[in-house]
Amino acid sequence: MKVFSLDRQYYSKQGLWSLFLMCAFPLHLWTIILAFRDFSWLIERSNLWDAISVISYGLIFALTESVMVFLVAALLGPLVPNYWGHDRRVTVISTLVFGAALWAMISQLYWLVGISIPEFLLRLLIDAQHPVRFMYAGALAAVLLTVMLPTYLILRSDNFFRFVQRLIDRFSLLMTFYLVFDFAGLIIVIIRNINGR
Repeated sequence: MKVFSLDRQYYSKQGLWSLFLMCAFPLHLWTIILAFRDFSWLIERSNLWDAISVISYGLIFALTESVMVFLVAALLGPLVPNYWGHDRRVTVISTLVFGAALWAMISQLYWLVGISIPEFLLRLLIDAQHPVRFMYAGALAAVLLTVMLPTYLILRSDNFFRFVQRLIDRFSLLMTFYLVFDFAGLIIVIIRNINGR
């Protein structure tokens, strides 16, 4: 029995486009948040044109990263049972991408704004006999809540599945708008490199 066959279709064209937009959305949202955070500092350091150029490079990098994440996410398609259908497959994989992106953003918050583990929790870990086990158990519980629970609800609850699909549709519309920023950023980078400044 063949596990993978060329005639088996894992995604519709619309499903692939939605999956790409969902892979790109958290990366672009985070890039834009960081851009707004540093925009005034960049202007003070040099000038408005340099600040816009730096943000343009960031958007192009986010687009490149989005394509790589999309390729990895699309390769997960054959691992999802075929009887789930195109829509549930895209919804589940999009949710997994969102969960991974959320954890990546949380890990960067320590360096950006100094968010760290609360002091009372650190004291509990220090006083515990096996603090590393508690840390791993806490991390596992958090991952299960952010990855396994949404996946389970998408598969078991039609209402939750439709709710997530509506969110994906709204995020897709917003991400299409962000792609306009990517295109503008690409033009700015090309102009900057042609002029050599």
